[in-house]
Amino acid sequence: MSSKPRIPKTGSERAQLEGWLDTQRSLVRMKCEGLSDTDAHRQLLTTSPLMTVAGIVAHLRWVEYSWFHQNIDAVPDEGQTPWTEDGHPDAEMFVSGVPLGRLLDDYDAECERSRAIAARYELDDVEKESFGQPAASVRYILIHMIEETARHLGHLDIIRELLDGQVGYLKPGNP
Repeated sequence: MSSKPRIPKTGSERAQLEGWLDTQRSLVRMKCEGLSDTDAHRQLLTTSPLMTVAGIVAHLRWVEYSWFHQNIDAVPDEGQTPWTEDGHPDAEMFVSGVPLGRLLDDYDAECERSRAIAARYELDDVEKESFGQPAASVRYILIHMIEETARHLGHLDIIRELLDGQVGYLKPGNP
């Protein structure tokens, strides 16, 4: 796997938040390097069959979309999301047959759009659409996305180790 990106240890609050989020985002692709489509879709957890590498990447893509496009920018869902009113709550994770490369490219493109949206707002600005919940600031959303992405990187760590023994940032046998 590639080397881990470094985050500057000094800088503005915004630079730090965006740096940490971008680092977490980059690690998603790193965790998927060299993985076959078959393994990316392999269901290893019988109690959580949607928890696959492919399902996690798809989930992260749609979480980016949800928080930045729908919440911050209030872009209405006109059928582009996988969610429907009576549909499965984890519909974004139903990606059987979608190549991992496409899922990663879609995720990267969504992250670019999210960066552009966040850049138009101040950290204290609040989301335009909060779906009946108290509105969150852009700062809160950036912190939440760091947490969300990092948490799912932990899932990717475990699944990847179960699939082929790859752990951390190193290949097996490479100290």
